Amino acid sequence: MFTSQTSSFQDSIDVEERDDFDSEEIAGYSQKIQLNCYYTIYLYQGTSLTLIDSSLPLEAEPELRTYISRRLSKGALLGGMGNIATVELSIPEQAVGCYCCLLEQERSPEQPDADGNGYVICFMGGSEKGLNLFRLELDKYVQGLHSSLQTPELQNLETEVRPYLSRWYEESVMHIYRVVQLVQSNISFLLHAALSHTHVDIINSDERTKADVLRFIKAASLQGLSQQDTTTASLCKAISEDTHSDLIIDCSASPPTLTNTVSNRFCDDWIQAFLNAAERCNPFLLRQILENFKLKAIQDMNSLKRFVRQAEMSHYALFRCCQFLQGCGNGDVLLQNARAEHSDLPEACSIITVLEEFLRDQSQAQA
Repeated sequence: MFTSQTSSFQDSIDVEERDDFDSEEIAGYSQKIQLNCYYTIYLYQGTSLTLIDSSLPLEAEPELRTYISRRLSKGALLGGMGNIATVELSIPEQAVGCYCCLLEQERSPEQPDADGNGYVICFMGGSEKGLNLFRLELDKYVQGLHSSLQTPELQNLETEVRPYLSRWYEESVMHIYRVVQLVQSNISFLLHAALSHTHVDIINSDERTKADVLRFIKAASLQGLSQQDTTTASLCKAISEDTHSDLIIDCSASPPTLTNTVSNRFCDDWIQAFLNAAERCNPFLLRQILENFKLKAIQDMNSLKRFVRQAEMSHYALFRCCQFLQGCGNGDVLLQNARAEHSDLPEACSIITVLEEFLRDQSQAQA
């Protein structure tokens, strides 16, 4: 049993050794060299596209416009929802991932039937697979343009719109990379905080660093993915009320100082994968590793739930449950979440109490 678990866990961590991010994108990354990325914004009226601004080479923009026109004619661009595909353009990369989103204009009382009018925003860089990992971030970033796109003349193009579009890659894709670069091997403490719903307090930092860390914590959290959101919310509230358990990141020095740090073997085992991807300057690989980290944690949570149900009827299942917790390296987090989820089930809670005592005894024995 443990051999297969170990193999599966190692497969998750070793994504950089087998994932096609290596063959698709890794050649475009090296230390201190950023990926080429581009943006384009069109005014969309009726069925016509009018170029407003673009960072693409002159010969590539008409090719993109033809592609976008085809997508619009097929109804493939829905208002406010990004569409990601591979496009071939006259740029050094030739084939790149392209994120496109139609931002429809609010209808005015004078033009209640003005369907289809708005702006089409395109971001290009990396691969289709890479951009898909950041779809939610890209959707949110495009929505941030709404207030700046109120008039077709766009008199604020140079002061607001263009600078905003130019920062799409830095703001929507690079934040995970910046956090790993910031904390280095201390990344395990952030991973543990995210899984255990521990509040993270960032002090003496600029707004961008604070936002980056909080976005990383949210991205590494299982909230919204597990089947225990109601009880998880209660757990988060209970833990947040205990200020002594807050993870404090003091950015007054470099590297930052972390206080009230807690980790476990499961989180520690992922450190090197994050550091390797950061060394390659590959934010897409970093995001894939983060998603694999969350997936493995969810799989272990589901395994524990199954073992707890079985343990209600079998002492052998309880023994297997103890073995599983001892082997996975994430027992403290799994039991914390299991107790929150089974709070209204007395038999399950009694089993979890036995398991918590088992882990405590094991920890004391190792100490």
